[in-house]
Amino acid sequence: MDGTVLVADDDRTIRTVLTQALTRAGCKVHATSSLTTLMRWVAEGKGDVVISDVMMPDGNGLEMLPKISQDRPGLPVIVISAQNTIMTAIQAAEAEAYDYLPKPFDLPDLMKRTARALEKKRRSPQDRREEVSERPDELPLIGRTPVMQALYRLVAKVMNTDLPVMISGESGTGKSLIARTIHDFSDRRTLPFVTVTAADMQELEGPARVLARVKGGTLLIDEIADIGDEIQARIVRMMDAPGDYVPRFMATSQTDMAAAMEAGRVRQDLYYRLCGAPIHVPSLRERVDDIPLLTEFFLNKSERDGAPKRWLSAQAAELFRIYSWPGNVRQLENAVRRLSLISRAEEITRAEAEQVLGNQPDLEPALGGRGDTEKLSASVARHLRRYFDLHGNVLPPPGLYQRILREVEAPLIEIALDASGGNQAKCADLLGINRNTLRKKITDLDIQVTRRRKLM
Repeated sequence: MDGTVLVADDDRTIRTVLTQALTRAGCKVHATSSLTTLMRWVAEGKGDVVISDVMMPDGNGLEMLPKISQDRPGLPVIVISAQNTIMTAIQAAEAEAYDYLPKPFDLPDLMKRTARALEKKRRSPQDRREEVSERPDELPLIGRTPVMQALYRLVAKVMNTDLPVMISGESGTGKSLIARTIHDFSDRRTLPFVTVTAADMQELEGPARVLARVKGGTLLIDEIADIGDEIQARIVRMMDAPGDYVPRFMATSQTDMAAAMEAGRVRQDLYYRLCGAPIHVPSLRERVDDIPLLTEFFLNKSERDGAPKRWLSAQAAELFRIYSWPGNVRQLENAVRRLSLISRAEEITRAEAEQVLGNQPDLEPALGGRGDTEKLSASVARHLRRYFDLHGNVLPPPGLYQRILREVEAPLIEIALDASGGNQAKCADLLGINRNTLRKKITDLDIQVTRRRKLM
């Protein structure tokens, strides 16, 4: 290894062991028991990697991560902590730590992670861009809307846990990409990522062959709700007895799994095994403000692939915004690629966009076929039942009433603000509440307000 490592830990033994091991490996080491000293070194530009404890005499190491990221963008920070709970791992992921290890840690393992962090630091931004582009057929995981930001936070929370992940969403939203992202940034990233379908499980030896392929990596079961009951039973047995190398299990579904279980399409035992961390990938209709960002991405991608430079006219962009996109991001990509080839000029007209998109299709009810026939109260009750079910025989943490109200209140206000173009007076009138009450709720719920002209 080659580089300078900053070590911050209040345990002298750990500082000594890490200093000796890293020095023998060829690194320069600066070790301290003080966060203040560590932050001074970072500000001075010292170090290529940071290894820091969480609980220090003069502060919390996790709370320093945003400041480190601000002062030294791209500086990898490996967090080590004796508070080896899932919450600590989640907080480390949310704070964008490069890696997290609970104490007592395995020294060779920490050395390998440090070597990877040093290699990451040495790579240029161009190298990292090329690495991200290694799978050109995948959809981009980009978006600035609140629903996408919430998705990013949830992915960060589950990334370095071993919880099974159930990813639901309509066709073309990027469910498999979410699964691949979780794997690529998890502790299993050096192990195989294997996607299987019902066909891989048809024979009695199917599960054994699948486990032999995955070798303790990540196993993604595609469209789990479409798999028959007999194969579902095999998956349950496979999850209960995975052998010596236990993989991380994930699954995707276009169907609401709770609804599929209630309808008898998904086994109850399989549902409870897979839904350790449910993730919903929003449809494009739920994130229309991301459409210009995605469109620009695909137009630039087409240009890099040899197509002429293109952009949407204002009228074509408005058509893209109001279109229903039943095929979601995948349909948007295909439409943009076709338009970049058939457009007669650099600016794509609305007529050309209409030619590619055709007539506005009827929307199929999303996730389970309930559509508009299900009352809001029934939908809320269904999600609450699932929330309690996921806690098994243990009650959820206290304060449930306020948490649930906040979950409903925040999106209601955000959507009402969006519909009223960010005009708080109109929004308050729409909601039927006092303007001062609305302002207080915006502050309390940390809602971002953007004033704009609303297109109706």
